[in-house]
Amino acid sequence: MKKMSIVVERIHELSEIKDELAARDWFRGTSGNLAIKVQNDPLQFLVTASGKDKRKRTKEDFLLVDGEGKPVGETNVRPSAETIIHGEIYKRTNAGCSLHVHTVANNVISELYGDEGKITFKGQELIKAFDRWEEDAEWTVPIIYNHAHIPDLAEAMIPFIQGDKGAVLFRNHGITAWGKDAFEAKKVLEACEFLFEYELTMLQAKANLQILKNS
Repeated sequence: MKKMSIVVERIHELSEIKDELAARDWFRGTSGNLAIKVQNDPLQFLVTASGKDKRKRTKEDFLLVDGEGKPVGETNVRPSAETIIHGEIYKRTNAGCSLHVHTVANNVISELYGDEGKITFKGQELIKAFDRWEEDAEWTVPIIYNHAHIPDLAEAMIPFIQGDKGAVLFRNHGITAWGKDAFEAKKVLEACEFLFEYELTMLQAKANLQILKNS
C-alpha cells in the first residue's frame, strides 16, 4: 500500500513537469521522455510510455519499470526506447529524476560544438543552478555522438554520469538532464536551455554587429 501511494505521488510530480514542458513545445512529434525513481532496492522507476502525445494526459502516460527498463507487472504500453539511459543514471547516482527533451536550441548547439565534444559556459548567473557559486564559475555540458543503437548510446553516456546533478547533450538528438528530485532535474534542464538560447542569440548578435561594421 505504501509503495502504491509513492507511485501515485511520483506520477503526479512527473505529470506536472510533462504539462509544463509540453506548454513550451518541447515534445514535438512525440519526442522526449521523462523518468522518476520510485525505489532503490530493487531499482524501479516510472518512465513515459512510447509514442504518446505528451501534450495530453491519459491513464497510460507512464509505466513502472525495473533497473533493466522492463515493465513491472502487466501493461498495454511500451516504455520509451531510451528507458535504459535513465536506468544508467539511477544506477550510478542518487538522482531521483531525469528528463530528456529535443529543442531547436539544444540541437543547434550540439551541432555547432559537437566536434569539440562539449560546450562550456562561464560567468553566467544561471550557472548557479549547477551549484557553481564562485565568481567566473564555469559549467560544461558534454556532447556525445548520437548512436542509433540505444544500448551503445547509453554506454557512451556512462563516463559523463558523474554526479547526482548533471546533463549530457546527444549530438542532434537533444539533452538528458537529471537531479536529486523532479524540481532539481527541471531546474538543471531549464538552466541548460537558457544557456543554449543565450549562446545562439549572442552568436547572432555578434554576426549582425560584424555585418554593420563591414557595411
